[in-house]
Amino acid sequence: MNTKIWLSILSLFLCNLCLAYRFEAKPDSLRNELLKSIAAKKQVNDTAVINDLNKLAVAYTSYYPDSTIYYGQKATQISRTINYSTGIADGLLAVTTVYISQAKYDIVLKYIKESLALYTQAKNVLGISDCYKLYGDLYYQLSDYQKALSFYNKALPIKLAINDLPGLSRLYLSIGNNYDNLGHSSAALDYYFKALNIDTKLRNKKKISADYNNIGVVLQSMEIYPQALTYFTEALQTWTQMQSDGGISVAKQNIGEVLMAQGKYDNAIKYLNDALAIDQKQDDKDGISTCNSDLAVCYIRKKQNQKALGYLQLALKVATDNKMDYNKVIALINTALFYNVNHDYAKAYGFALQAKTLADHIGSVLLRTNAAVQLIETLGGLKLYKEAYAAQRDFDNMKRTFRKDESVQKFTLYITQYNYAEKQRQQLLQQKANALLYQQKLHDKDLLNIIFFIIITAVLLMAFLYYRQKQQQLKINTQLKLKNNEVLEQKVNIDEQAEKLNDLNKLKDKLISILAHDLRSPLSTLRGLFDLLSDESISHQEMLEMIPSVIRKLDYTSDFLDTLLFWINSQLENFNASGKSFSIDDIIQSEIKNHTEQASFKGITVIYGGNKELLALADPNSIRIVVRNLITNAIKFSGAGDVIEISATEQDENVLVTITDTGMGMPPARANKLFKSQVDSKSGTLNESGTGMGLLLCKDLVEKCKGRIWVTSKEGIGTKFSFVIPLQPTATMAPTEAG
Repeated sequence: MNTKIWLSILSLFLCNLCLAYRFEAKPDSLRNELLKSIAAKKQVNDTAVINDLNKLAVAYTSYYPDSTIYYGQKATQISRTINYSTGIADGLLAVTTVYISQAKYDIVLKYIKESLALYTQAKNVLGISDCYKLYGDLYYQLSDYQKALSFYNKALPIKLAINDLPGLSRLYLSIGNNYDNLGHSSAALDYYFKALNIDTKLRNKKKISADYNNIGVVLQSMEIYPQALTYFTEALQTWTQMQSDGGISVAKQNIGEVLMAQGKYDNAIKYLNDALAIDQKQDDKDGISTCNSDLAVCYIRKKQNQKALGYLQLALKVATDNKMDYNKVIALINTALFYNVNHDYAKAYGFALQAKTLADHIGSVLLRTNAAVQLIETLGGLKLYKEAYAAQRDFDNMKRTFRKDESVQKFTLYITQYNYAEKQRQQLLQQKANALLYQQKLHDKDLLNIIFFIIITAVLLMAFLYYRQKQQQLKINTQLKLKNNEVLEQKVNIDEQAEKLNDLNKLKDKLISILAHDLRSPLSTLRGLFDLLSDESISHQEMLEMIPSVIRKLDYTSDFLDTLLFWINSQLENFNASGKSFSIDDIIQSEIKNHTEQASFKGITVIYGGNKELLALADPNSIRIVVRNLITNAIKFSGAGDVIEISATEQDENVLVTITDTGMGMPPARANKLFKSQVDSKSGTLNESGTGMGLLLCKDLVEKCKGRIWVTSKEGIGTKFSFVIPLQPTATMAPTEAG
């Protein structure tokens, strides 16, 4: 069994080697020491190894909470096999620290209760005080500040008696947080500076950063934003150097809140999003809830209501689900703010009233005043002036309890005393350093001249070598520059040729597509007519009756080829100069006439309604191609009984042409692709085929005429194609025959 445990821990450390770069030296050095201790001992379940595992679990708390849970549980598991009560309790408390932030309250209570029983049985007063502190942290998270304070006060005399300075520092910090959330800034400062003095003596940079951060929070609540920002920034720099994700998250959120209070919402959002990402990674429910609330306020002020409401709903859900009443009040207050800003006072009233009720229950003056502000705003918006006046009176009474001036004076006194003590300590260290430096100077005096001579000689030699190398490099650079210029000139010529070839290739593709799309149908029709004419069973009279139809098809095909040749020329020349005035009615009537037989064959009714006097300013032959393509498409995807409606109207300073059918229609996804790239053409109602390029050509021609084309469609209902081209601004120019 011992061999199995030893192998499991050894494999764990080998797997974790790849994560070493994430953490500061302290956890890594502890891990290395643990590996050495395992290698030096025959049995891995030695109590010293278990103690090292628990130390490692504590060290990883603010860096990688999952590792804290793993190492703590591993230490507990091994401790239970040998009935090592202290190892069990230490492992449970290490895991409990993480579980409190993850809102796993039932497990937390179970672990603390078991640890307290084990420490009491072993008469371990340090462990007992740590259990009391964690009880306080739990109830602090649950916003039961009076109960939290009662447990903190149980831990305080024990830690003072045993002179547990690191534990005392963290306890002072927790008590300060408790008073700060209750709105007692002056009392919070007392405890924050007590913690700072201890951590300064212990030279614990990480904990000093936490003290600075909490002092900044008090300054923030007193609206002394520049000073608060200084403390937050200094804490962030230290935590960043130490790669403490938990600390970085807290500092960035606090900086974001200060920037938000100063109206710098975009910068605030950046910091808050960074903090939220870390909180989500560490499953820190408290951070997730408050960051979402802060982001909601930023988006409320930026008038982005949809985003703001989403963040508010998430903040309220996380706080409610995890029984964090303090965070829930903040979310309720901000939700009331959202509806007040949007003048929806009826909805705001419910949230403001909930916030005030819960804030009164918690007893935090800060929460109560903020809730009162929103309630007053809501009552005023609802024109309940009597109730608003009463709420304003309560608010004024609460504001008097803040005693902001006393907190400012106390902060000034504390910071002056702390700076003086720190200055004295730094001066003493400087004196010692100066003495050592003087001795070092005396010791090194004889070597300085020799070193100086060697340095000068080396510098001169390096300068000579550098000059020589530089001259050679200049020659090489000159040659390379000449070669590079030649290559660049060749590249420019190649790029120009490639661009010309690409344009010609695109023109070829478009030409082939037009021929395949628009010439196939009339030629097929003509072939069928000529087959009928060659049929001997047809009478002379029937043949005479077919001749006009054949002539019309030949005229249509000839006209189409002329139009196609014009389009090809427009691709090779300056098309913008070809715009002219023409009657849009003439073009539409002509195309309807050419497609009447095809529509009648499929049992489709074509209806046209348009302004016959409407003149467009564009290229008539290009517009003819567009109209022909759209009518052909409408007939292709319509069947017996369907109707095609065509209209031409004036819209602003444009001519709007619409072609609507009641045919097959298409899903939105397909409609969105029609004018963006070539698509696989679907078969028509009589299995007509196509190339998928017709609509791309229509888009190209309309845009070259300074117009725009679009489509709306519903599958099974029908399709509507629309395009606009410029309207002829004056009526002095007569319509031009298009063709």
